[in-house]
Amino acid sequence: MLKVQNLTVAYSDTPVFTDVAVNFNAGKITGIIGPNGAGKSTLIKAMLGLIKAQTGTVEFNGHTLKQFQKQIAYVEQRKDLDLTFPISVFDVVLTGTYGRLGLFRQPSKADRQRCLAALQRVDLADLADRQIGQLSGGQLQRVFVARAILQDAQLIILDEPFVGIDLQSETAIMAILHQWRDAGKTIIVVHHDLNKVSRYFDDLVILNHGIVDYGPVQDVYTPANIERTFSADLSAVLFTQGGAQ
Repeated sequence: MLKVQNLTVAYSDTPVFTDVAVNFNAGKITGIIGPNGAGKSTLIKAMLGLIKAQTGTVEFNGHTLKQFQKQIAYVEQRKDLDLTFPISVFDVVLTGTYGRLGLFRQPSKADRQRCLAALQRVDLADLADRQIGQLSGGQLQRVFVARAILQDAQLIILDEPFVGIDLQSETAIMAILHQWRDAGKTIIVVHHDLNKVSRYFDDLVILNHGIVDYGPVQDVYTPANIERTFSADLSAVLFTQGGAQ
């Protein structure tokens, strides 16, 4: 379990959220939803220690995330990436071995074979030599999923992985998330498409500068919570007209 307690983050003395407390369960795919600017990506980055939190603790199975760093795979938003960097698809995926190898050891032949196998799982082996900036959005996200496969992490966090990608890639990524869930891993996905919440997630966190609600998706993804977080109009579209899946 990933346990967040009393987490507070502020930018220029303006709080993004205060005293956030939430648990993410192993063997579950947990979605995080909320309006634009609600603090979803900030929550992820604060949990990972990528930005400074004013207060709070984050533990994974009783350990700090710093102690458990090699067991964490993080797929950031595409807009945060430098796609001009001269690195191939194969070499990006191969970085999934670096946490285990340390600074001075080189990937072995077996590591390279595992890298190719990970690319085959996401159907990108034929693009292994391509520079990452030449990929479509869906292909790029599958590259980072392949890197997470190679890491064999226990905690996988994806920030808006389905933005601007094709349905084939989205379906392929969800299939791998299901495999990870069934293997008992902890999976967290920041998500924007409310129509797919019930279909994609086991648990749900609704965030709007604080926790609106969290728990099993069938208990949390309700008209009342969507109205509180977004609007009555959106709640009516999603639930009255059967838009939620």
